[in-house]
Amino acid sequence: MEKKKTLGLVTVTGSYVLWGLLPGFWTLLAAVNPVYVLAQRILWSLVFMGLYLAATRSLGEVKAALTNRTTFWKSLVSGVLITLNWGVYIVAVNSGHVLDASMGYFIEPVIVALIGLIAFREKPTRGEWITFFFAVGGILYLLVSTGKFPALPLIIAAPFAVYGGVKKNLNLTAQTSLFMETLLMMPFALGFSWWWSAHVGGWDHVMNGTAFWLLPACGLVTSIPLLLFNMGVKEIPYYFSGILMYINPTLQFLMGLILGEPMDAKRLIAFAIIWVGVLFTLADKVRLIRAEARRG
Repeated sequence: MEKKKTLGLVTVTGSYVLWGLLPGFWTLLAAVNPVYVLAQRILWSLVFMGLYLAATRSLGEVKAALTNRTTFWKSLVSGVLITLNWGVYIVAVNSGHVLDASMGYFIEPVIVALIGLIAFREKPTRGEWITFFFAVGGILYLLVSTGKFPALPLIIAAPFAVYGGVKKNLNLTAQTSLFMETLLMMPFALGFSWWWSAHVGGWDHVMNGTAFWLLPACGLVTSIPLLLFNMGVKEIPYYFSGILMYINPTLQFLMGLILGEPMDAKRLIAFAIIWVGVLFTLADKVRLIRAEARRG
């Protein structure tokens, strides 16, 4: 049992580390149209997950999902939401807004807790309530101090939070769910890929140089962290993965600084307000871990 928990800790941590380092990958494709990158991410994720499901003899799950009306429509909505999240994220990174993307993923768990309260009648802990008010405080501080609404972080956070809510009662494995989402978004991805390649003068004008290797790799960098997460999350308490999830936006924040994005004092103060709030949720989860350890 301890070996399984250790493996779960390693794989879940690895997934969040890979997600946190993704801005470095997307910047390598900064010269390519971001919508085309998004379309290729969908297509190559579909290919990779299809091969994985075939290798693990799990394609029967896809057939069942396609023939179940509720599952089909939830997968379609999930596909639209994750496509929106992916697209905005790629644009944010390649337009020099990694720090805003990082803020979005710090805010996202707060929106998740709010959705849980409204849609599923879940009761946030006291720490989660405090985190919520600090996050709102950070956003309001940015609004008042800069006169600009922090739209980009919220546009990144909100679709992903709603995406999680839609998938809450979706009875599919993570790998089948991703395959379904990319399968249902395939018409858009193929259509735009065809139109864009024709617009710029053919496939050879798009799939050249490093893009020839990096665009297919979109499927790997999307699917591998998901598979690692799916392998490990069942072996550790879910609230423990809730602590590890902050590795992702923290690394994104550091990547933004490494990539040379400016950090003005007002934005740093807003981040600090949100970080202080996050500490209360982390403290709650640490108490849960200690309580479980005492129970043996």
